[in-house]
Amino acid sequence: MNLTQRPPRSPRVRLGGYVILPRMLDKCRAELAGTLGEYNYNGPLDQQFLRFTGTDPEALKAEVAKGLGDGELLAWITAHATHNREPWVIAQWSTFRESAVPSDNESREHMNERLASNGAAARDDLATRFDALDLDDYVAFGGKA
Repeated sequence: MNLTQRPPRSPRVRLGGYVILPRMLDKCRAELAGTLGEYNYNGPLDQQFLRFTGTDPEALKAEVAKGLGDGELLAWITAHATHNREPWVIAQWSTFRESAVPSDNESREHMNERLASNGAAARDDLATRFDALDLDDYVAFGGKA
């Protein structure tokens, strides 16, 4: 995984019903390979998943370092998470995270600045945090808003 050449998976991509998880695994693999680029493993977005599941980021990183695939890592998370959630709870959490919009003035201002820096200040179809992340990834690798 080389995140200096392409972005991680969208935060919308799901694994085991979880949003964020595939993107976090991409960033963890890239960190281990020394090819993380401008991304961060265990950043604020990752921490939302880690708190929800009760997964230790360093323990997860040790499992990723073993070269396990996504399915194997999901099984490990399921076995070791301190918060075992029912599938319907995971689905609701994922839907909530996917549709989350900035909820305070400071966060909205920050998102508007991010959109403007990516040439998308006038677009009204970009509202969620995931929209902003997807746009950031697209523009960072040569796309136009």
